[in-house]
Amino acid sequence: MAGGEKVRVVVIGGGTAGWMTAAALTKLLPHACDVHLIESEAIGIVGVGEATLPQIRGFNARLSIDEAEFMARTRATFKLGIEFRDWGKPGDSYFHPFGTFGRGYGAVDFHHYWARLRAAGVAVPPIETFSYACTMARQNRFAPPASDPRDLRSTMGYAYQFDALLFAPYLRTLAEELGARRTEGMVVAVDRDGESGDIKAVALASGERIEGDLFVDCSGFRALLIGETMDEPFQDWSPWLPCDRAVAMPCRTETALTPYTGVIAMPGGWRWRIPLQNRTGNGYVYASAFTDDDTAARALESVVEGKAIARPRVLRFRAGRRERSWVGNCVAIGLASGFLEPLESTSLYLVQAAITALIELFPERRVSRVDRDEFNRVIDVEYDRIRDFLILHYHATTRSDSPFWDYVRTMPIPDSLAEKIALFRSCGRVMKHREGVFLDASWIAVYTGQGILPGGYDPRADLPVADTLIEGLQALRGEIGARVAEAPTHSDYIKRFCRMAEAA
Repeated sequence: MAGGEKVRVVVIGGGTAGWMTAAALTKLLPHACDVHLIESEAIGIVGVGEATLPQIRGFNARLSIDEAEFMARTRATFKLGIEFRDWGKPGDSYFHPFGTFGRGYGAVDFHHYWARLRAAGVAVPPIETFSYACTMARQNRFAPPASDPRDLRSTMGYAYQFDALLFAPYLRTLAEELGARRTEGMVVAVDRDGESGDIKAVALASGERIEGDLFVDCSGFRALLIGETMDEPFQDWSPWLPCDRAVAMPCRTETALTPYTGVIAMPGGWRWRIPLQNRTGNGYVYASAFTDDDTAARALESVVEGKAIARPRVLRFRAGRRERSWVGNCVAIGLASGFLEPLESTSLYLVQAAITALIELFPERRVSRVDRDEFNRVIDVEYDRIRDFLILHYHATTRSDSPFWDYVRTMPIPDSLAEKIALFRSCGRVMKHREGVFLDASWIAVYTGQGILPGGYDPRADLPVADTLIEGLQALRGEIGARVAEAPTHSDYIKRFCRMAEAA
């Protein structure tokens, strides 16, 4: 890269990760790079990741994507969080909301006041009843959050549930309009520099040779560059996250268009329910050591709520990440970098986090070791903290009705997670981190939802008079109920705001 010249970025693989990367680079760094994406239509796309986290809204906003158009084009619905059923024990149900508990402000976090009343023997309702997002989701309603932080409606956030197979073409149109080039073709060889080991070019089956300065591996589980070429080791996390397969099968949407993702425990793992405007996504994530493919497919077929519109499709994966996601002049983004099962809808977030870090650390003339090391540190932290959060769901169960649940309930867990659990159980504290996607409310929802309750609380929660505190909580529940009742149903809001074209 000569001074003043643009960095030639070659993206290997399309799909969601590839086109998210191309769109972001061409939009946000047009002066710094030229983007050339190579993909083959002969290679299928893993398109089961239809649920997202609220951070996707920030990504779309940075790309100037109109929300209503995007949602109509991708058949999207709104997502206020995730309902977990049967995870603590069969019959249980709790909600992980996108938002806070209580009003979102106070001398101490709301759950400490809730824990104080429990410790005093007061019959307080579940903590989710003090969440605006939870209450709205349970009633199948939706309205955008308020911008005024004093308004109770500002305490919620939201994400999307959309058709992942439509998101990539949507981004491709945007990226190409911004100047990204696309070449159809299969990579058959990679040319590396004999001294540095950096990638110089890739050769296609057509005979074309494409050179670049920075290569982004979005080739999915194959990991063509980071794995096959750079031979970067993979950390296998399957002892903690044993689910290694999923069977997916969409069906007609014949039940309520819920503004949340359903996650329901099954004998060998769990299944998802994701309602879109035109269909409902269903899948069973399971461990092949405990459940075979045919059994999983039959189990899924027996519980889907509408007429199937495709046959069950089995996907295979392994939980873990690369030791490093940026090696030499090769950056892995998406499944090439690592995979964590879709239990908390983190796949697209991890793509987004990698793109954000790449943009912030983008090489000006040549790849800097310092920037590369910082990128790897950031990505490792994201993966490692999501890993602990996912393991918590399994380890905190009290189920003993199948070999799978016996295994995850009793398996050794990482020390980093054991410390977090012990801290919350002793005094209600959530371990604070400056980095990582899941904040206090997320951990509190899973802890309390699956029976890990605090034995203590912040002593500042003792300041209010008990009767005043009880009255305040009752008033809060009443205000939440009144505000939610004013909101339209989720279906009605979508019809007015972002309904897909009937012919689509």
